[in-house]
Order: sequence, then structure tokens, then C-alpha cells
Amino acid sequence: MNNKEWKKWLFWFSFAVAAIVVYKTIDSVSSVITGIINFFDLIMPFLMAILIAYILYIPCKSVESGIKRIKFKIFKKHARGLSVLLVYIISILLIFVIINFIIPAVTTSVKDLTENLPNYYNSAIDYFNNLDENSILVRLNINSYVESLQEFDFAKEIIKWISLDNINSYIKGIMGAANIIFDSFVTIVVSIYILLERNNIKNFLVELSKAIFSKKTNMAIGRYYKKTNSIFFHFISGQILDAIIIGIITSIAMSIMGVKYAILLGFMIGLFNIIPYFGAIAAVIIAIIITIFTGGFIQAIWLGIIVIILQQIDANIINPRILGNSLDLSPILVIFSVTIGGAYFGVLGMFLGVPVMAFLKLMLEDIIEYRNKKGFLEKVYPQEEKK
Repeated sequence: MNNKEWKKWLFWFSFAVAAIVVYKTIDSVSSVITGIINFFDLIMPFLMAILIAYILYIPCKSVESGIKRIKFKIFKKHARGLSVLLVYIISILLIFVIINFIIPAVTTSVKDLTENLPNYYNSAIDYFNNLDENSILVRLNINSYVESLQEFDFAKEIIKWISLDNINSYIKGIMGAANIIFDSFVTIVVSIYILLERNNIKNFLVELSKAIFSKKTNMAIGRYYKKTNSIFFHFISGQILDAIIIGIITSIAMSIMGVKYAILLGFMIGLFNIIPYFGAIAAVIIAIIITIFTGGFIQAIWLGIIVIILQQIDANIINPRILGNSLDLSPILVIFSVTIGGAYFGVLGMFLGVPVMAFLKLMLEDIIEYRNKKGFLEKVYPQEEKK
């Protein structure tokens, strides 16, 4: 067998092997996906621990700096451990307050709202039926839209959606109750370990990076790490803090106005406010619709005006002070990132789409700057010869 025939047979043999590998991969794609899902289920407690440690890092660092200022050596020696302990105690107290004060009030409002929805619906129908024929609402044929809602049982569907039976079935579909307790314990322990040993973990990753990559690459990795960390932390912590502030202010304002379900609506507006642009708009529309049924059009109009004013104060004063210029994204890019993130990854994608877009923008700007320094654009687009 000469050299050409040998190469020919080797080519076809390699092609056949590659075809078999591709076929087996496609044939067992469900098994591969199942394996990937099982792997992520297995490491989920560790991923959640990293997220918790990431969120609590700045508070722990600030508390640790404060403890180190105390003159007693014992406090300075155990500053890190004490800071982690204090931050976790405060976090547990906040969760306790939310569970014992805010959640019961929201749950009571939801239950009362679902029970009274039929009455609100009948009141709305009577209101529309008694409107003057020249009313703008009659001209817009709002009555027919409201009557079409009669076929949909709001109370039944909402209660069904939030019923404990369904919630339990969802939880059981993901993992057993025992696994939840175990995973929660692992998550807390690992997050505490990460916060306590964060310097050692960071030093290990730095040394590993030095062993794998060149000095120039390491400098680039370090730069992207610092910038990405700044973008994600400021955005996540800032949006959560901003949502809490807006939720509290809105609840107080609506309580003063005498709006029914003020705490529920304020909680909803604060929660929706985490999602840029779309969240605030959706929350205001829902709040206005509920207030129309519970308090009438006049109160709903005043509610809309007050909430829009508060949203403008938040957008122009509160939010910029919290987030600063950490993102530096135009409104078009924000809307685009929220839309794409929501389409592919749901609510979490709408929330994290903005910092991801900020990071991609940073990379593109670096690529453009690098190309300009190397004279790439001049080579691709040479200047016209002067006449």
C-alpha cells in the first residue's frame, strides 16, 4: 500500500469515527442534558454560597474595618470572624422582620384582594353601565373589555397559583424537603468559609492564573476582574437597596392617601423596580388597575401621579446616587439587554442582563482601542490619496 492510499484510508477511517461520535452524541443528547442538569443541581448549594458571600462581602469588609479601629487586641485579632458573625446576625434579624411583619401583611392583603375581586368586578360593571353616553370611556368601549373579564375567575386562578399545594408540588419536583434543609446548611457553611478565607482563595486563584497565563494576559485578567466585580456588585446591591427604599416610600405615600392594600402594592412596586424600565412601568399599571377597582378612578389617578413623581425622584436622584456611574450604559442598551435577557432567561435574565451588557460594552471598547493602537483601521480603510 503506497503513501497516497494510506492517507486515503486514514481519512475515511477518521471520517467514519467522527460520524459515529457525532451520531452517538446526538442520539444521547437527552442523557447529556440530564447529566448537566444533575451536575448543576449538585453544585447549586456552592453556587448559592458564592452568591451570598459575594453580596455580603462589602458589609463584612466595612464591619471588619470598624472593628480593627477598636483598641483592644482581642478584637483586632478576631476582626474578620466577628465581622462575619455580626453581618450574619443582622441578616437573620432582617429576614425575621420580613417574615414576621411584612410577609403576613402582604399575605393578608392578597387573600383579601382575591376574596373581594368579584365585588370589585360587579362595582366596575355598574359604574360603566351608569356612565354618560358622551363619556370618553364609553367611546373607547371600555365596558366591553371589562365584561369580557367575566369569563375569567380571578380569585380562583390567583388562589390556585399561590396555593400551598402547588408550591409544595413545585418544591417536590425540584428536590425533597430533606435536600432543601441539607443544601441550605451547606450553603450557609460554605458562604461563611468563603468570607473567612477570602484572602487565601483570592491568592490561590492569582497564583494559579500566573502559573497558566503570561504576564500580559494576567494583567488583562486582573483588570477585567476588578471592573466586572465593580459592575456586578454595584448594580446588584444598588438595585436591591433602591427597591427597598422605593417600596418603603411608596407604601408610606399610599398609606397616607388611604389606598387599600398599600403595603401589598408598595411591596410589589419595590420588587418590580429591581428590573430596569419595564419593572417600574408594569408595577405602576398593575397598581393603578387594582386601585380603580378598590378606590375608584380619582384615587387611581392620584396614585398614578404620586407614584410617577416618586419614580422620577428615584430615577434622577436616588438611583444615580446609589449606582453612580458604575454602568455607563445608554437607555437603548439597557432596554435591549432587559428585553433579550428576559426573552431567554426569564426574570433573572431581565435583572442580570444590564450588568452583562455593561461588561460586553467594556470588552468591545477595549477591542476597538486595541485595534486603533495597532493601526488596524488604517490598514482596512486606507486614506484616500490626496489629489
